[in-house]
Amino acid sequence: MTDLIQLATQPAIWAALATLVVMEVVLGIDNLIFISILTNKLPADQQTRARRIGIGLALILRLGLLGTVAFIVHLTEPVFSVLGQDFSWRDLILIGGGLFLLWKATKEIHHSVDPASPTDTPKSGGTIGFGAAIGQILLLDLVFSIDSIITAVGMTEHVPVMMVAVVVAVIVMLVAAEPLSAFIARNPTVVMLALGFLIMIGMTLIAEGFGAHVPKGYIYTAMAFSAGVEGLNMLARGRRRAAGGSRG
Repeated sequence: MTDLIQLATQPAIWAALATLVVMEVVLGIDNLIFISILTNKLPADQQTRARRIGIGLALILRLGLLGTVAFIVHLTEPVFSVLGQDFSWRDLILIGGGLFLLWKATKEIHHSVDPASPTDTPKSGGTIGFGAAIGQILLLDLVFSIDSIITAVGMTEHVPVMMVAVVVAVIVMLVAAEPLSAFIARNPTVVMLALGFLIMIGMTLIAEGFGAHVPKGYIYTAMAFSAGVEGLNMLARGRRRAAGGSRG
């Protein structure tokens, strides 16, 4: 308790906490987009529960991993080399997560552009099982959690600060989950844009796994720009509908 009080009196700790909270929230956007798209494919009466369980599991998983932070840090140590390229367990996890995201996003895009697919069923009935949705959410939670914790370790050595940042970020995700999911469900073109984001994130994870560092600022700037263009398209469509209605 004394140690926590001493930490709370240090301005540098508050600066690190604010930075970590922002970082965790930004990194959580990727996870939240995936959760929103996936849970929207469940029956309507299961969607909210699945989102809460998925985000709750993310919190439990990240806090649990923070308890083994010394082990997590060692995941960055090389375990084998291929053609002079070293690979660590973190690299393999990022590559596996990236491949999963590419597969999942590509599959969802195929279902969106091919409505005649025999595997595509009406949204009201759900197109995925509850257990399968939770399992896929947990898999991506693991990938994003390990990546964010390793990043956090590079910013502060105080585990309590990391835990507070994780809790705050997850609370933000819980608050934003329902509005984001509803917005995605109401706007089919946003679904395609979000799936494109997931493909970009998957490629980024794979590149990171192969040692090619991609600045996160570039990724989120591209996402913000694309979202801005889509926002203008939505505004234009809304005004055209309104003009058509007034003429009628």
